[in-house]
Amino acid sequence: MQKITPFLWFHDQAEEAVKFYTSIFKNSRIGKITRYDKAGEKAAGRPAGSVMTIEFQLDGQKFVALNGGPQFKFTEAISFVVNCQAQAEVDRFWKKLSAGGKEVQCGWLQDKYGLSWQIVPTVLFELLGGKDAAKSQRVMEAMLKMVKLDIKGLKRAVQKK
Repeated sequence: MQKITPFLWFHDQAEEAVKFYTSIFKNSRIGKITRYDKAGEKAAGRPAGSVMTIEFQLDGQKFVALNGGPQFKFTEAISFVVNCQAQAEVDRFWKKLSAGGKEVQCGWLQDKYGLSWQIVPTVLFELLGGKDAAKSQRVMEAMLKMVKLDIKGLKRAVQKK
């Protein structure tokens, strides 16, 4: 059993969002769906029989989505990092997750549900973590100018003197 499971609160789009997310990530699936009963209808103001929670997995990571009502919204204070090996992977996740949402900066985006994602090439951590502080600084400066991260641009920053 996974020790920690992210629990995502949606107004009433949990099922739609879960179908969207599971269509993007490989090794993903929708699991158990619970529905509001008469008691839940009264307490939460959601119709009896409507989706309450949906368990799902994205690339093997377990999540739960809840249709909890409009009281809470996602903020940038919580985001999910998608580690990518190649630019094609960065581009694919960026295009799919930003569709209908908002591109932000430095590899961050908000999807159409307001959930924040960081689409990050794994090489970024290598380039920033090197022993040469000047090279790391140039990579950081290049990254701060980007919206979607570009591996070639980050590597070019290392080469500059």
